Formats: sequence, C-alpha cells, structure tokens
Amino acid sequence: MIISGRRRGRAAALAMDVSVPLMDAATPGVWALITGDVTCVRARDPAARSVFETLLTYPGVHAVILHRLSHRSWQAGYKFPARLLSWFARLVTNVDIHPGAEIGERFFIDHGACVVIGETAVVGNDVTLYHGVTLGGTSWSPGRRHPRLEDGVLVGAGAKILGPITVGSRARIGANSVVIEDVPPGLTVVGIPGRVVRDAADRRTLADGRIDLSHHQMPDPVGDAIRTLLDRIEFLEARVAHMRQSLPARAQPVSDGENSEDRHG
Repeated sequence: MIISGRRRGRAAALAMDVSVPLMDAATPGVWALITGDVTCVRARDPAARSVFETLLTYPGVHAVILHRLSHRSWQAGYKFPARLLSWFARLVTNVDIHPGAEIGERFFIDHGACVVIGETAVVGNDVTLYHGVTLGGTSWSPGRRHPRLEDGVLVGAGAKILGPITVGSRARIGANSVVIEDVPPGLTVVGIPGRVVRDAADRRTLADGRIDLSHHQMPDPVGDAIRTLLDRIEFLEARVAHMRQSLPARAQPVSDGENSEDRHG
C-alpha cells in the first residue's frame, strides 16, 4: 500500500506523540476561531475600544490570526509553507508561535512582544498571555517536550513555563516566574522556581466575572518567610530577656567586663 508523504509525516508525528489533532466536525472553522480571538480582547483589555481598532492595531491578535492559518497548513502536511508563514508572523509581530502548537478558542496575547510557544505546546480555551512569556521545552528528544495550559489560565509578563508539564484550569502564573512542575487547577504560582501562594477561593473577581489582576497585591512568599523568621527571633529575644530578669541575683551570669577585671586584679 502506497502512503503519500503528507500522510507519512502525520503518522510519524503521531507516533512520536507530537500533538497533531485529527480534524472532526466538532473543530471550529478558522473564521470562527479568528472571530473569537478578536472579540475576546475587549473583555480582557480595558484599553480596547472597538473591534476595528483591535483588528488593526493589536500585534498579539495578528500573531494569533497568522498562527491559525499556519497551523491548518501544518495539519494538512504543508510543513514548509507553515513554517514560512510563522516566520513572517514573527517578523511583523515579534511573537514566535510554532505552527505545530495547538491553541484553543479565544486566545489573547496582550501587548504581543517576545512571546515564544513551542511545537508541542497545547493551549486551552480562554487563555491569556502577557508579553515575554515562554512556553518552552527542556529536551532535544522528539515527542512532547512543551507545556500544556488548560482552560482559563493566565500567565503574567516574563513568565517561563518549561517542559512537558500541565498548568491546571484557571491557574495563574505570576510575572517573571519560572514554572517547571505541574500546577493544580485554580492556584496562583509565583517565584523562581514557582511556588503556590494562593488558591482560587482567595481571588477577587469583578462584578461582570472578569479577572481582577491586582498586580499591586502580588504575594511575596520569600518576604513572608523572612517576616516570620524576624517575628520568631523577636519573640525568642523577649523570652530570654524575661528569663534573665526572673533569675536570682546570685545566679545572674557574669558579664565579660567583670571577668576581665577578675583576671587582671
């Protein structure tokens, strides 16, 4: 049986566990995906004033639209045209998305600068990335080597999510964090390496359901740990001082000055 080159490439990709989904009736069309990518911006960026302005002036939206086209070309087996289109998208938007990456509906890259998404990355629906985010790999071996972001994930500016890990639905990654382990759903992670600092129950949401970013209230786990140590030291010093005062006068320890006088007397 003769198999075409495109089918052989697709079969090889599936054998290596590279995410190449089969198209079915449930998969939205390209136009429906692009429409969702454009219309979701006003719900997540208060600076967006109209769909027309968003479509013309948002490089993150341009990058996602071009990825939709290059990804379909990649799925169809036209690898070189897909890579060429992704290169052009990087040239004009400064966003590098491999055409093999799977991206769900209503995907938004705010500010659209220096974002990198690797070949085997999987991004769910309603995900938001800020500038400087990397969804990178940690291995040169073929197969899945990039992260999976489930629905509703928000990733702050400059964050790096590395390796074949999973970030659970509605999790939040703080700015400049480095995440190298799985993140359970609904949690907030900050720091290098990333540490869980807040769960979904502690988050605020706006009246219309939108995310309240609260950048000025970002938790600081290292600062909290230092404050706890300082409080403990202060408590121990107060306890030692109290014990010294409660000792009888004859049991009071002799100071270094008195010891030196006795030695030289």
